[in-house]
Amino acid sequence: MVNDILKSLQGDLDKGIDAFKRDLTKVRTGRANLGILDGVRVDYYGTPTPLNQVATLTVPDPTLIVAQPWDVTLIPKIEKAIRGSDLGLNPANDGKVVRVPIPPLTEERRKQLARKVHEIAEHGRTAIRLERRDANEALKKLLKEKKISEDDEKRGLDLVQKQTDLHIQQIDEMSKHKEDEILKI
Repeated sequence: MVNDILKSLQGDLDKGIDAFKRDLTKVRTGRANLGILDGVRVDYYGTPTPLNQVATLTVPDPTLIVAQPWDVTLIPKIEKAIRGSDLGLNPANDGKVVRVPIPPLTEERRKQLARKVHEIAEHGRTAIRLERRDANEALKKLLKEKKISEDDEKRGLDLVQKQTDLHIQQIDEMSKHKEDEILKI
């Protein structure tokens, strides 16, 4: 029973790490990265649709993203959606494609993005801690129902804490790396 809880915890913690990685890719660095446009939704016939489902996205050079819509009538809506996002990007079009230049980051913007990385990391750590709490409660419930011994509960709680510490350490390392990438000029 303890092993089932630990396996479930491991899966949940891994999902938390994956979600954290996805959130980190949306934070802009000084280079073009298609991940920053993941949260952009385009009004496609009344339905908010992810940008990558209405256009082909490419990165021809490190300072430019090009969106080539499958339907050229969407160009104004794509521009509006990118401008409306809080990415600080200013797209332009030539009638066939939307070009999104990635401007160099100012020192102030770099600090804002570093704070955003801190926020995302804290959300990730909180999610990991919530999973730890759920696993600990499950172990305590098993002990209360006398399905496991106190020694098994103690070992289980120790293993849960080790898993939690390991995953929080991963989040800290990834956020530190992302901060360094943002603050590097």
